[in-house]
Amino acid sequence: MEVKTPGERELIYDWNVRRRRWLLKSSEKTLLFNDESLRDGIQGPSIVDPPIEAKKRFVELTDALGVQCMNIGLPGAGPRAVEDVATLARHIADKHLEVRPNCAARTHLNDVRAIADIVQRTGVPIEVMAFLGTSPIRQYAESWDLDRLVELSGAAIEFAVKEGLDVTFVTEDTIRSRPETLQPLFLSAIDKGAKRLCLCDTVGHATPDGVRALIEWTRNLIEGTGADIGIDWHGHNDRGLAVCNSIFALEYGADRIHGTALGIGERVGNAALDQILVNLKLLGEIDHDLTHLGEWVELIAEHCHWPIHPSYPVFGADAFRTATGVHAAAVIKAHRKGDHWLADRIYSGVPAGLFGKSQAIEIGHQSGLSNVLFWLDHHGYPLDDALARHLFEFAKAMNRTLKNDEVVNAIVAWRHAHTAPEEHL
Repeated sequence: MEVKTPGERELIYDWNVRRRRWLLKSSEKTLLFNDESLRDGIQGPSIVDPPIEAKKRFVELTDALGVQCMNIGLPGAGPRAVEDVATLARHIADKHLEVRPNCAARTHLNDVRAIADIVQRTGVPIEVMAFLGTSPIRQYAESWDLDRLVELSGAAIEFAVKEGLDVTFVTEDTIRSRPETLQPLFLSAIDKGAKRLCLCDTVGHATPDGVRALIEWTRNLIEGTGADIGIDWHGHNDRGLAVCNSIFALEYGADRIHGTALGIGERVGNAALDQILVNLKLLGEIDHDLTHLGEWVELIAEHCHWPIHPSYPVFGADAFRTATGVHAAAVIKAHRKGDHWLADRIYSGVPAGLFGKSQAIEIGHQSGLSNVLFWLDHHGYPLDDALARHLFEFAKAMNRTLKNDEVVNAIVAWRHAHTAPEEHL
């Protein structure tokens, strides 16, 4: 009698889509992503600015992931930033990459002029991300008034447009800015030729409700102008909500999401773009090839001197490891069925195989004997009940998961103790 393997829908009941609000698939607009790792990301106080060769490789990998846009620097920061931006712009052109570069600029003419000069030197179009603080707390600290904000932003946007540059108007701390401040600034920016408005949660203040309120208000304002203006969402992670907020931002009407590899950035960092991509892939909202996502985050980890925490989602060392007896037993039973699909999902909400990873069964103080037997078989050792029992008891005497070399050393010691002296020669 043939045994029919149950389908995915029979084995996983998904409350995520039980009352699904995601409307992204029905949208006529392509979901856009903007990587900020080489600008906002490297502003983190513990981050090391990567060497230019590492940046070049990072640009290539960003393109391979299907991320359409990336910020390649802030030329106004100084000569090194100017040269790095120019080099990366040329690299994008020389390698015929599809990723579109942009650069941050304060709403000062000198910052915008620096970008225009690089475009002239390289012949590569670069979008200007012109930013200005708009929250009342920032205005109070800086002694700015609304007229001054409108004047600064309008002049910078107008100058960039005259230089033939696309402009996104970025309002810092938008989530804590008053609508009576944002309205004249947004209308002025649109009038001066900005093509996009970037709404920022600069200090990680937003909750999903705040994201919805701000984006819907902005969308209504734009629709009142009759202009075709894109909406960006740029979030930080101070409350630990950055990834969640970014996904909700897409649902509520943003069409370009900013983030950084591993969520690097100031204070506790930005929205982790790798996690955003993983979640949208699992939700079926994007079909990007994420094969290089592991290399992408590892490159940042290495060259920014930012180690990946063991429990970091998907790419942390512990993401797909288990030494717990009950968990491991379920995975092992799936393997014994010859069902790798099942083994990859029985105790994992993220299928490891989708992202170039695999489930790992290890041995520790909470392991069962099945862990030991599986480990021996998986690592090419003959199954020996006495050896397995020895390793099981050895692990139970510990207070942690054993490293593989510790298990190997224990096997060697056991064999040495259980062979005749002449066999040691």
